[in-house]
Amino acid sequence: MRHQSWGGFAEGKNNLFTHPVLSEIGTAHDKSAAQVVLRWLIQREIVTIPKSVDPDRMAQNFDVFDFALTDEEMTRIAALDTGRTLFFDHHDPEMVAWLSKRRLDG
Repeated sequence: MRHQSWGGFAEGKNNLFTHPVLSEIGTAHDKSAAQVVLRWLIQREIVTIPKSVDPDRMAQNFDVFDFALTDEEMTRIAALDTGRTLFFDHHDPEMVAWLSKRRLDG
């Protein structure tokens, strides 16, 4: 059994692609912030399937196997976790009602 990343880029929310920590780490490895995120997920053994229709971004998504993040970099990235979802909160009664309605209507 493996964990899987759904929306590993969080749809770019919270300025993910320009985040100072991710950008700094990326610069150290000559990679983009997005590549750093993918590498972080891979090193945590989380299955990730990034979505893109842009050929250049698709190529970048594959170009994450020629570097490794250090333990310190992994810790810095993990520290960015706010403990809150960027998409929807399953503990929010309004969201649960919305999801339930979609399921019944769908």
